[in-house]
Amino acid sequence: MNDVLLRALRGEPTPYTPVWFMRQAGRYQAEYRKLREKYTIEAIVQNPELTTYVTLLPVKKLRVDAAILFADLSTPFSGLGFPTKLVERKGPVVEDPIRTPEDLKRLRAFSPEEDTPYVLKAIRMLKAELEVPLIGFAGAPFTLGSYLIEGGPSKNFVETKRFMYHYPKAFEALLSHLARAMAAYLKAQAEAGADVLMVFDSWVGRLTREDYAEYAMRPTAALFQALAGVRPTIHFGTGTNHLLELMKEAGGDAIGVDTTTPLDEARERLGETPVQGNLDPARLFAPEEVLLSGVDRVLEANLGRPGHVFNLGHGILPGTPEENVQRVVEHVHERTQG
Repeated sequence: MNDVLLRALRGEPTPYTPVWFMRQAGRYQAEYRKLREKYTIEAIVQNPELTTYVTLLPVKKLRVDAAILFADLSTPFSGLGFPTKLVERKGPVVEDPIRTPEDLKRLRAFSPEEDTPYVLKAIRMLKAELEVPLIGFAGAPFTLGSYLIEGGPSKNFVETKRFMYHYPKAFEALLSHLARAMAAYLKAQAEAGADVLMVFDSWVGRLTREDYAEYAMRPTAALFQALAGVRPTIHFGTGTNHLLELMKEAGGDAIGVDTTTPLDEARERLGETPVQGNLDPARLFAPEEVLLSGVDRVLEANLGRPGHVFNLGHGILPGTPEENVQRVVEHVHERTQG
């Protein structure tokens, strides 16, 4: 196996900087768009053969240094007792969201083998074909809880914060349940063959430092404590410049850095902790000279230190020119070759 990513996540020197992309399989790819003419996202995720095909597409075409399982943060929701639909250009929509403490009675114990067997089968199929590490993933308790309370994506998270402030014990119970469920989910992914486990806290940047410390940090830390020694872990959130030190304290072998924090600043604040990031996804739409100058700035900000995984500050955007993604992979490998 090409283990350059794993070595970087351990903070070891590598022959070049490994690179992969969040949402590297998806709507910017012609093959994926063609597949979506016949299948919904749920149908792809619940079909291990299709999941394998989609997950492998960018690995084969782009020569990235890792594959990430094609799934969604909401994939476990039905098993938790909350049926969810993935709506095009909107995201997960929970049919009957949580709004009162009474609604927590609908939460079910989550069994990865019973509730998401297709995910585990896809991982086993992928491991038979991959020559790079496979990243399994799940949502962090706060982000999953916000989906279940809001009923879907939100701009201001009023319902989540209303519940959090009015019913703090119920909110803690919800996030603790989600932490235990995602620990089981990620451990099952590791047992099926995932080499790295990534925790996405996509919406946690909407919290203040004080609210993160009071309401979200403990269940997140419990999740990472449950994963200690299982597989290398990556902890990622967006809009988290003000939370980096607290996220490091919560856990993760590496911290994903979004575009709100310059990489050199992140490295200074995080010490020896490996980092992942952090090119602006919109720069992939730029002319090649502008695109590669942005890539170079990220690499230069790392100052040649070990423990850097090149990635975007968030996922690849729909409509991104695929040739630009390919060019970034080539450039990172060429520029950092020892």
